Amino acid sequence: MAYLTKNIEKAKAALNNGDLVAIPTETVYGLAANATSIDAVKSIFKTKGRPSNNPLILHFSNFDAISPYVASISDDVKLLAKSFWPGPLTLLLPKTDLVPEIITAGLPRVAVRVPSHPLTIKLLNELNYPLAAPSANPSGYISPTKASHVEKQLGDKIEFILDGGNCKKGLESTILGWNDNNKPTLYRQGVITAKDIEEVLKKEVVIHTPNSGRLEAPGMLSSHYAPKTKTIISDSIESTIRENSGLKLGLIKAFQPYKGPIIVSKQIVLSSNNLLEEIAQKLYASMHELDALDLDLIIIEKVIDEDIGLAINDRLKRSAVK
Repeated sequence: MAYLTKNIEKAKAALNNGDLVAIPTETVYGLAANATSIDAVKSIFKTKGRPSNNPLILHFSNFDAISPYVASISDDVKLLAKSFWPGPLTLLLPKTDLVPEIITAGLPRVAVRVPSHPLTIKLLNELNYPLAAPSANPSGYISPTKASHVEKQLGDKIEFILDGGNCKKGLESTILGWNDNNKPTLYRQGVITAKDIEEVLKKEVVIHTPNSGRLEAPGMLSSHYAPKTKTIISDSIESTIRENSGLKLGLIKAFQPYKGPIIVSKQIVLSSNNLLEEIAQKLYASMHELDALDLDLIIIEKVIDEDIGLAINDRLKRSAVK
């Protein structure tokens, strides 16, 4: 089983040896490897069962550290880095030859970010290479927001989990790139919203619409973030419960508990304070909790399609695709 530790030196030694280490970020836990070692990166794909056409994100200690790995840095990039790094924003930028093709799945752009978790920043400052790190879970399953989630899912496949407590944001990073017309383009919704980015750049942000079978950025699989238990996303909780009343049900409510006449075996309310940020932070942990209860069905309440709610509903939609 994996050893939970806060010891940076142990994590560093393992990474230098080509091994995988689970690391905490403000978004979710990542499964990290030396990004310049092709063998180490191959281990990420093998350990997760991740498709080779799904690119990875590179994690850096600071903005200046990205320079050798990206071919150009625009004024837009500098503005965004100043505003949001360290933090949950990933940028798609033209790569240099220092980035192995396996990282980008053969694409010309590499996804880069500077995370804000202090333990991982401390680790990155000790390394002379960036870390490639997708979420530390089997491909397609619920992302981990606690060290215990990683231990349960991958504990028999990796040696170390750097234990940084609960992830504060709880959803994977926003991914932004620039399209063929050089317009800022959102490839994945996150807690940093299109509106947030527009306020910094003073430009309209367009939403990327996939138009082929090729993944153009990390985290774009249609079925993703999914429990093993069948999951339904609903904006009419009472009718959905009624339709499935003969089953062992679990329910995740956004703001208020369900008080209808039908008994729900397990119910979790994400935010009694009506905060979308709190829902985002607690969502995956709640999904993990209900998925362990041998239920027939998990019902999750859809939230309003605004601001962070767009990112929450994006994850919910993909968690219910089978």
